Amino acid sequence: MSELVSALTNGQPQLLGPALGALLLTFCAIWFLNGRFWAFFYVALIPFLNWSFSVIPQAQIIAPGGDYAPGVALHPMTMVTGMVFVIRDFVQREMGHKVLILMAIAVAWSFFYSWPVIALASGVAFAISELVDWMVYTFTKYRLSTRILISSALASPVDTTVFLYGADLAQQMQLGAEPGNMLHPVNWIVFVIGKMVGAVIVSRVIRYREDKGLISPHDA
Repeated sequence: MSELVSALTNGQPQLLGPALGALLLTFCAIWFLNGRFWAFFYVALIPFLNWSFSVIPQAQIIAPGGDYAPGVALHPMTMVTGMVFVIRDFVQREMGHKVLILMAIAVAWSFFYSWPVIALASGVAFAISELVDWMVYTFTKYRLSTRILISSALASPVDTTVFLYGADLAQQMQLGAEPGNMLHPVNWIVFVIGKMVGAVIVSRVIRYREDKGLISPHDA
């Protein structure tokens, strides 16, 4: 039980009451806005990912020093971040442009569950990249599986740049790391590729279902 309380309150058990109240209000708001499964999943996923970047250690691919001084690290949740854009598309199919309200709610929760600098960087990144994704999804006439790839390809570089800048700054402030510990070209490329892998996988699954007639390719 103590682990559950710690998870719900981000290690601040004295805030259990307010946290539960805020969670209940969030649930009611999503339901009132006609959000269902994908909407709840979307709002939960963004704070979880931001929390994970401040808690779960990265996997070191190339150690710092040597031929490439900054080193290269890949966070285990990187590919999952690529799924956020895809899930947002599903949410828009479920509840239309009200998805923008859910985006704001999810970013607000990030400030409670992660380092403030990470939350701020994530908030700015999502605000920019998700709006790009939303515009592509809303105004293009491509089939769903194609829109997923296009919107992810346009949004992922923006999101990665802003987020890595914030993560770099957070590592400096919280852990005393050197500047450039996260934001450098190789890491940027690895992050973008990781995100796009997730988008490609989902796009292929959606394309298969479109071709089989299981879902409408133009149902937005």
